[in-house]
Amino acid sequence: MEDKREHERRRVLKGGKIVFNGGRSAIDCTIRNLSAGGATLQVESPLGIPDTFELVVHPDNIIKSCRMAWKKENLIGVAFQKTS
Repeated sequence: MEDKREHERRRVLKGGKIVFNGGRSAIDCTIRNLSAGGATLQVESPLGIPDTFELVVHPDNIIKSCRMAWKKENLIGVAFQKTS
């Protein structure tokens, strides 16, 4: 199976927060792998997570705008969106 990712992913185990609804809603997550272009997140359940949201990466407090690319069970793949 060919990997079509544009950027190399590296395995990490960082805490994060999925933030949406104008900052009024947040869901904890674990960042399983990370690249310059996206990440795989582990969540309790993907139900209720919108297609676009902000990801806060702990402990660095880096904020990334994300678009959900896929979901399977308790994992979701996200692509980072370019900010203008």
